[in-house]
Parts: sequence; structure tokens; C-alpha cells
Amino acid sequence: MLMGVMAGRLLSGSSSPSGLTKAEAQQILDELKQLRAAVERAPAPAVAQAAAPAAPTQPQTVSVSIEGSPSMGRDDAPLTLVEFADIQCPFCGRFHTQTFPQLKENFIDKGLLRFVSRDLPLPFHGEAEKAALAARCAGDQGRYWEMRDALLKAPSTLSTDTMLAQAATLSLNADQFKDCLDQKKYADVVQKDASDAQAAGLGGTPSFVLGKTSGNTVQGVAIVGAQPYASFESKIKELLPKE
Repeated sequence: MLMGVMAGRLLSGSSSPSGLTKAEAQQILDELKQLRAAVERAPAPAVAQAAAPAAPTQPQTVSVSIEGSPSMGRDDAPLTLVEFADIQCPFCGRFHTQTFPQLKENFIDKGLLRFVSRDLPLPFHGEAEKAALAARCAGDQGRYWEMRDALLKAPSTLSTDTMLAQAATLSLNADQFKDCLDQKKYADVVQKDASDAQAAGLGGTPSFVLGKTSGNTVQGVAIVGAQPYASFESKIKELLPKE
């Protein structure tokens, strides 16, 4: 019943979250339908079953590797922000278009923050893994960030055709890019990202770890969700070394 009410409101736009487009609302509605179908297919719990253990709380401090991951900004920046993203996730797109540009201007470009991209494609997003692979395949030709940027700005229209079209827009070698995509060259790398996120207790997207880097490891606080710029700014300023 509640899901039906939410669906109606998303479609009508009468109570959609501020800033959501119709395409984003429709994508969220589709995901709600998929989740409902999964719940309905699940077996009913046994009557005498013991009470389920409480869900684990979100870790306050976590450590994640950044070895081999694409990064932006100075390697010796005092803080590093690691994002685990699903390129098909509308909230990842929202962070990318509304919050990331300010972080880049105010912290990354000023040498105060390094940004590291890792992948966490969710199983109910049919194009998410391929989009992650497409960005990495573009990286073979030096255009990782440009491909990732383009795909994140249109998460509701992802398909093999749109990825190939974007490769042409970026003047990539079409055959090299397509071979990389078809052969899933970076599938193991993307899977390791997802496994590392799970090991760190990060299951939703976007999820972040903000902290200091030691070697190839970032230890810091977990931040979950497409939070507004002010939330990131406050936490970054709190953790930056005091002058």
C-alpha cells in the first residue's frame, strides 16, 4: 500500500524530492517495483524462527584501498575523498552534477582534496556494470573522466549504443573501445571495487570515505548518500589540518 502511494506521488510529481527530474523519479519508481517483486518472491519466515539480529550500524571509521583507482587532484593533498558509485544510480548522478563541481572548485583544484573513483554497480541496475567498464575502457585512451562525466549526467539513458556514441564524441578509437567493452577487460577490477565496498560495510550508492592517505590506503569517516555540498564542506573543514 505504502509503495503504491509513493509510486503515485512520484509519477504525479506532487511530492517528489526537490530537484528530482521526471526521468529520475521514473527510474526510482522502476526500482521500487523491482524491489517489491523481489520481496514478494522471498519465502515467508518460519513461525518459530528466532528473532533476526539487528542490522549492523553504519561504520564510523573505515579503511579502503585506492591502489590503481582513477584519481583527480594532488597525490599529496591532506585529505582524500573516495567515492563508490553506480553510474546508473540517479543519486550518484545528482551528486555528480550538483555537489561535485563545488568540491572540485573549492578543494580539489586548490590542492586540499584528492578525489578517487571506485565502482559499486548495483545488481538491479542493468547497465551499471557496463557503464563502469566503459569509463575504464575510455581510460585506456586517456579519457576516463570525460566518459564517466558524460554517463553520470544521463543515468536514465544508458545503453551500449549511448556508450559507443559517447566514445565517438570523445574521438576514441572505436574498435579499441568496443573490443575492450565486449571483452569486459576490467570486469575483475570493477568486481574488486564492489567487494571492497562490501567489506567496508558500504552497500548503497553513492558512498564515500573521507580521510587521510597512508600509502595506498585511505582511513576515514564513511559518508553515505548524495548529501548536499554543505555537508561535505563541513566535514572536510573539520578534518583539514589546522593552520
